Amino acid sequence: MEKIKEIEGVKLAYTDSGGNGQPVVLMHGWGCNHTTLASVERVCLAEGCRVVNVDFPGFGDSAEPSQRWGVEEYTRLIESLVKELGLTAPTLLGHSFGGRVGILYASRNPVKRLILVDAAGVKPRRSLRYYIKVYSFKLMKRLTRLIYGKEGAEKRIEARRAKTASSDYLAASPMMRSILSKVVNEDLCHVMPLIKAPTLLIWGENDTATPLADAKKMARLIPNAGMVSFPGCGHYSFLDNPGQFAAVVRSFLNS
Repeated sequence: MEKIKEIEGVKLAYTDSGGNGQPVVLMHGWGCNHTTLASVERVCLAEGCRVVNVDFPGFGDSAEPSQRWGVEEYTRLIESLVKELGLTAPTLLGHSFGGRVGILYASRNPVKRLILVDAAGVKPRRSLRYYIKVYSFKLMKRLTRLIYGKEGAEKRIEARRAKTASSDYLAASPMMRSILSKVVNEDLCHVMPLIKAPTLLIWGENDTATPLADAKKMARLIPNAGMVSFPGCGHYSFLDNPGQFAAVVRSFLNS
């Protein structure tokens, strides 16, 4: 059953199975909500865990932040929720963007286990072509506003953005677009060596959003990390190969 709490100044929606089992906090990826991890939740519940499955602010039934949040603010929210619910050293599972929060949380808080699923956290390598595109767009915006004025320029800028921006960016509100632009450029490699909890990386070998090279780098930087990769799977490896994913997670939870 969904619950609502005001935490860190925003309305936060989440589900909590309750009980006295091992607490597991599930954190979804960008553009998703807690229902995306429903199959993962069922695996954890079958192992007797108490499962807390969140809608990050700006997704699902949670309110948008009123300011431009980064990974730090999202992490503080999870820290506050864990404290509010009285969870001791929970296991964290983060997919994609949720992995960013899991990494930062585990680098400075007691965690029993950390599971990173096709997780973000390594700043993408940018080509010269990428920077040319970015700065050309910024120049175009300035020139368009000078020529057409603020109101006349917006339609032209949006038309250009629609041709070049990612689907996640285009689907987001203005505030969430601003947050997305911030978080995708945050590199968490410097905090990965501080993670003390046993860490499992689960990856799709065909993941193009957070490539397998990112997982290998995380495995090198996180002291007590192991990695499992699934051939033929993409960024949603837990949906592409649910049987093997469930087996791996069950084994890790009971190790």
